Amino acid sequence: MNDLTFAGQAESQQRFYYLHNFEFALQWLADRYDDLWIDDERAFLIAFPTLPLASRALLVRMLMRTGPLFRVSALGYDEIGSPTEAVSPLNALGWVDPDPALTIDEIFRLHTVRELANIFPDAFGTTKLRKSELLETLRSRLQTACTYLHWWPGSNDQVVRVNVASLCDRLRLMFFGNFRQTWSEFVVSDLGIIRYQHVPIQPSSRAFQSRKDIESFLTIHACREYLETCDAIDSTEHAASLEAMIQVIEALPCGQGWIDARQQKLLFRIGQHFERRRNWNAALACYGNCRFPGSRHRRMRVLELFGRHQEAHDLALQAQADPESEEEAQRAGRMLPRLRRELGLSVKVMRRPDPVKRIDLILPRPAEPTPVEMIVCNALSEPGTTVHYVENALINSLFGLLCWDAIFAPLPGAFFHPFQRGPADLHSPGFYATRREEFTRCLERLDNGGYVNAIRQTFQTKAGVASPFVHWRLLTNEVLEAALRCIPAAHLKKWFVRLAQDVRLNRTGFPDLIRFWPAEGRYEMIEVKGPGDRLQDNQIRWLAYCVEHGMPVRVVHVQWSQESFELITQS
Repeated sequence: MNDLTFAGQAESQQRFYYLHNFEFALQWLADRYDDLWIDDERAFLIAFPTLPLASRALLVRMLMRTGPLFRVSALGYDEIGSPTEAVSPLNALGWVDPDPALTIDEIFRLHTVRELANIFPDAFGTTKLRKSELLETLRSRLQTACTYLHWWPGSNDQVVRVNVASLCDRLRLMFFGNFRQTWSEFVVSDLGIIRYQHVPIQPSSRAFQSRKDIESFLTIHACREYLETCDAIDSTEHAASLEAMIQVIEALPCGQGWIDARQQKLLFRIGQHFERRRNWNAALACYGNCRFPGSRHRRMRVLELFGRHQEAHDLALQAQADPESEEEAQRAGRMLPRLRRELGLSVKVMRRPDPVKRIDLILPRPAEPTPVEMIVCNALSEPGTTVHYVENALINSLFGLLCWDAIFAPLPGAFFHPFQRGPADLHSPGFYATRREEFTRCLERLDNGGYVNAIRQTFQTKAGVASPFVHWRLLTNEVLEAALRCIPAAHLKKWFVRLAQDVRLNRTGFPDLIRFWPAEGRYEMIEVKGPGDRLQDNQIRWLAYCVEHGMPVRVVHVQWSQESFELITQS
């Protein structure tokens, strides 16, 4: 290969980077999903490589934009050339409709107000209307879909519709395992905007193991979109269709754990929808068959609101005896005294957790809007100390750095493609158990002193790599070194074990600030509450945990005054 040939290939790679990325994804899918293709998907995979370069590139360009309708005049790309010529082979395959019927809404989405004035000159009177107002006036009398030249006879433009958009969305789903990520992930990664951890992925690792998995996901996704439509409309007219939809969702075969989790979460959200509309029977029916965390607590709440206190009481007792999580135990403990009073039963005096140290600060009201945490940060700063706003970032980041290898372990069902910020089962109940050996090896370094170098090394070698735990923007070298110097390894281990065992619940709720005394090698965590603010449940649980294990923590309550600040300490 001579230098000119190599240079030409390099230039092609650069100019058609998006096409090469798409073709990489197609090959990735072909290597993993040959047994699951349906006819139109297989036909697409076979025909796509046979198209001219310009046609392949134009199709990918359109797939990466918001479609499926495009004006040909807006498809000018230097590397592609004439979009009209590039469209022709796509039209021959039926992948593009070169002259689709367009509704009035579609015409409005494709044009500016100035262009619409040329298309509908009679609708523009002396009064200027906004685009939405103009559409509203025309929609009722222009209900027939027509070709583009019928709408605008004098136009030299053309509109095309991409007919394979939904098919390619399925391919995108099979590659990413979700609809949230788009083909632009390749571009973002190539530009270094987001860097992903490299995890060895075997050909057998794929998001979907059967065609039923794909169909179940698509059904759940469509139902979720319909629910969002119902949520946006404050009406009860959708109740019957939602109840019918529940039966469809419950009957879906969900052999994959992560798809089952999506199914259960959707049922939970439908239950919440009914609950907000005080449709108690429908909410109870939905929660009753739902395994999503928190469903049993919602059933208790609905039974209580419905006046069925005995049933709510019995369910709360079950939850207290065998809670699914600390969160459920906390909520059941809070409900039981209230329910017992309603039933005329004696109320047991519950043991209160050890109190958290408290500081009351009376501070001057800031002249400009300023986060109260930053005001307290400045107020508590004194010689020999440093105070940092870290909230959930610090402990999560230290955990993510020390346990990097456990989190990104290439286990079956955890990683499907190269663009994952973390394992697919991160929030599943079995996340820790599945990686128990890996976590044990990582956490042992807290016992033998190896954790300091391990965390520093990961901080340097993985800097900027996407992680579900490490907050690179907030974790400065100064904060990291102060934490390693001042926080005992025993405290880190208590936090990390609790965090790993229930990531969904325990990755939030940490105190807002941390204060270091570097010379003394000690620290204190501080939760800040502004006027009228109060502790959230997850914060209460973390504070109680810290007090129980002897970790220095306190809560600062702030009130405003016009004078210089005062500090009142209470136990």
